[in-house]
Amino acid sequence: MPIIVNLDVMMAKRKMSLNELSEKVDLTLANLSILKTGKAKAIRFSTLEAICKVLNCQPGDILEFVE
Repeated sequence: MPIIVNLDVMMAKRKMSLNELSEKVDLTLANLSILKTGKAKAIRFSTLEAICKVLNCQPGDILEFVE
């Protein structure tokens, strides 16, 4: 898949656990885990916005295009 999800990298930089991010973003642990492992087929902009607010980052810090 050419889109790489670097959510785990950003979480590590912010020293935040998946449980903590799940609570702050108001997403289920299962859905956040699917996104973190790169198995998600899509992401809502509202979800991406919430994650970026909590992690204090840009969407490009989380999503990366690799050919």
